[in-house]
Amino acid sequence: MKILVINCGSSSVKYRLFDVNTDSRELAKGLIERIGTDKAESEHKAGEVSAKETAPIRDYRTGIAKIAEFLKGAGVLQDDLAAVGHRVVHGGEEFRDSVVIDQTVIDQIDRCSQLAPLHNPANLAGIKACQEIFPDIPQVAVFDTAFFHTLPPASYLYAVPYSWYEEHRVRRYGFHGTSHRYVSEQAAQLLGKPLAECNLITMHLGNGCSMAAVRQGQAIDTTMGLTPLEGLVMGTRCGDIDTAIVFHMLGVAGMSVDSIRQALEKQSGLLGISGVSRDMRDVTAAAEKGSDRAGLALEIFARRVRKYLGAYMVEVGQADALVFTGGVGENAWHMREMILRDMEHLGIVLDENRNRQLKNVPAGQSISDPRGEVEILVIPTNEELAIARDSHRLVANASPSDAGVS
Repeated sequence: MKILVINCGSSSVKYRLFDVNTDSRELAKGLIERIGTDKAESEHKAGEVSAKETAPIRDYRTGIAKIAEFLKGAGVLQDDLAAVGHRVVHGGEEFRDSVVIDQTVIDQIDRCSQLAPLHNPANLAGIKACQEIFPDIPQVAVFDTAFFHTLPPASYLYAVPYSWYEEHRVRRYGFHGTSHRYVSEQAAQLLGKPLAECNLITMHLGNGCSMAAVRQGQAIDTTMGLTPLEGLVMGTRCGDIDTAIVFHMLGVAGMSVDSIRQALEKQSGLLGISGVSRDMRDVTAAAEKGSDRAGLALEIFARRVRKYLGAYMVEVGQADALVFTGGVGENAWHMREMILRDMEHLGIVLDENRNRQLKNVPAGQSISDPRGEVEILVIPTNEELAIARDSHRLVANASPSDAGVS
């Protein structure tokens, strides 16, 4: 059974094709960037067959049609596509699980666009394009927010007027949920326990960063909030700040709301503090060459993770494992070391040699010292595979919209 996974960004499409009948083997993958321009860049790979092109691609439908053309030309897709799985960033409170798409689902995703104006419209455009290109193939929506439907009100409500929640849906939703769910499931396998018996703290650290507290297999808290701006320090996002900073910059600096939003989303985080880059590798290199600001950026990044780690240790009770994932979590041994230093009193003991030697991890690996009470795991995330598996599960035994709508 072949599943095509589509991830539409604001001007891009990423895709992967899986055969879920053969240990979920990846058959093809690719990326189209700068959609809507005359110089859209496409890159495709299917086994030994690859293609690159720079050409006009006016919209998502044109781009996805080119993807279908490549897959058929490469011989990895004929008339055997079972489903198309779509990453959808925001499912609001409407969706607690992945769902087969029908018109009602499309309308509800559109309603959630208010909460994710940069992402949901692009996700919808990809869905509608695939419905035209693959008219007889089931489409499945997999939501970044769904994993966090188990958060209790004390975790998801803000201490603002309750009417803001009732009338404007202001609450914590959380993001990176598909990644947190995937690595939680993988961690349970490595621990040899059912997920429902696992207490975990998962850390998705990349350009975007978030953490989740998972108790007995269910998310009970997470760092991102109404939007992905809250929580940890990120590549260009500020994470937690005093909200009165916004009023201060409006009044004292005379900045506009849009310019403040741009600064907090695109000019803050590692980039804002270091003045070097949003990329952890570049900031680390600058710190090693003596840049005080780069070193400070790394320290602030690690400190924020440590604060949440301590809080989540309290929330989950006796933690079974800490899980690092994402580009930084999987590859930046020095940052893992900074985050976990001096935590022996919490039962967290890092094996420095195993941590530093770990590279290109194909599957989950432990980097904890045997003296520790809490496992420390590095698990590569695979959101696309999770989407493919959800799509397979739903189309194999479900009818439209019978899964996941509240």
